[in-house]
This record gives sequence, structure tokens and C-alpha cells, in this order.
Amino acid sequence: MFEHLLGSIRGLGRRVNDRIWRLGYATRFFAMTLVYSGTSFRRFFLTIREIYFTGVLSLIIILVSGLFVGMVLGLQGYDTLQRYGSSEALGILVALSLVRELGPVVSALLFASRAGSAITAEIGLMKATEQLSAMEMMAVNPVARVVAPRFWAGVISMPLLAALFSAMGIFGGYLVGVVLIGVDEGSFWSQMQASVDYREDILNGVIKSAVFGVIVSWIAVFEGYDSEPTAEGVSGATTRTVVTSSLAILAADFILTAFMFRGA
Repeated sequence: MFEHLLGSIRGLGRRVNDRIWRLGYATRFFAMTLVYSGTSFRRFFLTIREIYFTGVLSLIIILVSGLFVGMVLGLQGYDTLQRYGSSEALGILVALSLVRELGPVVSALLFASRAGSAITAEIGLMKATEQLSAMEMMAVNPVARVVAPRFWAGVISMPLLAALFSAMGIFGGYLVGVVLIGVDEGSFWSQMQASVDYREDILNGVIKSAVFGVIVSWIAVFEGYDSEPTAEGVSGATTRTVVTSSLAILAADFILTAFMFRGA
């Protein structure tokens, strides 16, 4: 029994050690990506192409999701505010919920599911088919040529997608609150304009989405580059990207919110 307990402790220590080593390797890989990012900026067409792949092709799911999230906020918010005689403040509720929280978080989760998994699968497939090794044989740095453009494309695309998500969500709230239910249009827009602060709300939302873009892009390119060169390895790396990115987004959201609104 003592030997079994000792073996369990050793196994736990080995797993913890592996996780710490992998975190250190991921940090080193992130630093390498930043160092070799000059190539992706000098040949910016590489990044532009990846922005189309990660950003433009994600527009449909972002816009449709934002519209329905805003419509649900309009319905739920009106039902709650009406109980306290404050239905005219529906615009404030919808705008602040989206700009501060739901816009950056939900769009980042959708971005990780759609674009992050695709980036991991693409890089993992390139590794499995030895395309990355072929680049090294031709004296082409795969981090500079493959990883960095995809990383910066995700970082650039994420704040733009979050802004579009929030805008579409506000439009969805307008459709439900003003067009469908009948809330006064002037009150909806004027109270929203008066209550949403640029620095406290909009800028903080942009900062959140930019941080989420760095996190998701970093995890996606690392998992693809570090995946096993097999079909099963690429599949596992894609799954880890979605799961790890989702957990990291939620954890980072709590930390950022605690710092941003601690004085509120």
C-alpha cells in the first residue's frame, strides 16, 4: 500500500513537472514569435492574407451571434427593468453589458472555436506533412514565415471582431426594445450615449479584446507547432486549443475586470 501511495505521488509530481516544463516552453515560443515578427511586418501581405482567413471568414458567426445575443439582452433586460419602472434604461443595460463584458468575452470564445482551432489544425497538418521541416532545410525560418503572420493576424482581428459583435448586439437590442416592444427610441439612444463612458467602458472593452486576441493566437500557434505529427496528434492539439483558450479567456476576464473596475 505504501508503494502504491508513493507511486501515485511520483506520478502526480511527474505530471506537474511536465505541465511546468510545457508552460516554460510555450513562453519561450511566444518570445521567439515576437523576435521573428519583423519578417511578417516586412512582408505584410502574409499577415493580410491571414487576417482574411481568421477575421473576415469569422464575420458571419460573429455578426449573427452578436445579433441574437443583443436580442436576448433586450428581452431579458426589458422584463427585469419593467418591474422597477425603468424600462427606458434598456439602452444602457444592453450597451454596457455588451461593451464591457459580453462583446469581448463571447466574441473571443467564438474566435477561439472557429479561427483558433483552424490555425492549430493548419500548422499541425503542415508539421505532419513535414512542410515545416522542408522550410528549415531551405533555410526558411518556419516561426517567421508561418507562425508570426498567423499570430499577428489573430491579434489584429480580435478587437475588430469584438467591436462588430458589440455593435450588432446593440442593434439587436434596438430591434427588440424599440421596434418590437415599443420602448421610446429617443430615450433608448440618449440614455445610452449619456451613460457609456469612452475610457471606463469602450476603451476597457478594447483592451480586453486585444488581450484575448494575444492569448487565443498564442495558444493556437503553439499547440499547432507543438502537436504530434500524426492525425491523432493534430486532433488532440485542436481540442486543447479550444479548451485551453476558453479557460484562459474566462480567467483573464476576471483578472482584467478586477483591475479595471476596482475603483468603480
